[in-house]
Amino acid sequence: MSLGSFIRKQFIDILQWNEDRDGVLAWRHPMQDFEIQYGASLTVRESQMAVFVNEGKVADVFGPGMYKLTTQTLPVLTYLKNWDKLFESPFKSDVIFFSTRLQLGRRWGTAQPVTLRDSEFGMVRLRAFGVYSYQISDPAKFYREISGTRDEYTVDDLEAQLRNMVVAAMTTALGGSKVPFLDIAGNQGLMSQSISEQLAPVFDRYGVKLDNFTVENVSLPEELQKALDTRISMGMAGDLGKFTQYQTATSIPLAAQNEGGIAGIGAGLAAGAALGQTMAAGLGVGQGQQPAQQVAPVAAVDPVARLQQLKDLLDKGLITAADYDTAKAEVLKKLTS
Repeated sequence: MSLGSFIRKQFIDILQWNEDRDGVLAWRHPMQDFEIQYGASLTVRESQMAVFVNEGKVADVFGPGMYKLTTQTLPVLTYLKNWDKLFESPFKSDVIFFSTRLQLGRRWGTAQPVTLRDSEFGMVRLRAFGVYSYQISDPAKFYREISGTRDEYTVDDLEAQLRNMVVAAMTTALGGSKVPFLDIAGNQGLMSQSISEQLAPVFDRYGVKLDNFTVENVSLPEELQKALDTRISMGMAGDLGKFTQYQTATSIPLAAQNEGGIAGIGAGLAAGAALGQTMAAGLGVGQGQQPAQQVAPVAAVDPVARLQQLKDLLDKGLITAADYDTAKAEVLKKLTS
């Protein structure tokens, strides 16, 4: 070492990390042209740990506290450097601080739908989303497996790897659960627990502790969700025969406002009744039920009965008096023609 290099070299007597911004998991103390003073002070704050690395090998690990760096407090480094008990010279070593704070509210989700076999719908494609939290539990292992020699390692760097492991575990859990899609919502808590148990040893391999894992939502792609909504709507309709009758009754006031007034209701009622019979028969017989009772087309109803029907509609307020008079005149006209 030249005299100029010796003069330029600086000695560190205080080692600490102030964590001036969020999202940093590992930070290497600047060591270029620096040496650590023997007896220097090392400050490790709560939610931090520090690791001394000698020539690429992890040496001593420090938890929260204040330390005076001597051969007594650096036993592994002392052994690696073959120091004797009277060693009191400045020394070189990489010092890396790690944040052990909980990283909360980290998002995960399936970038592409996962295709699975469902007991009710056959093959379905599902998306899943949720949150998880974690913290560094073993900085030496984290250094060896993840952060390495980088000057800084962030949350974003780590989660690019963690997210793939989470999605892989989620896919395995969904595929092996054999729980129908419609029952998944009621089992999200158990699914979250199952996936958390699968992920815990995987995270631990990298020196990371999984604190919490939650499945917030499991859903179908938009086109499959529309098909499911249609099926639900059909189930809510119930008795299609009564549903058709209800639609017909509610359409009468609207028909009366159209051109031609109430006079054209007869044909509409007949078509609606025929459609209701066809749908009810197709569904009822297929399920072992009796076919819906045959409803005579309105066109074949006795004129007296027709007039009574119109009177009932008038009494219920479904048609106006003017519409009643118009329809009555049409019935009488057809009766005399």
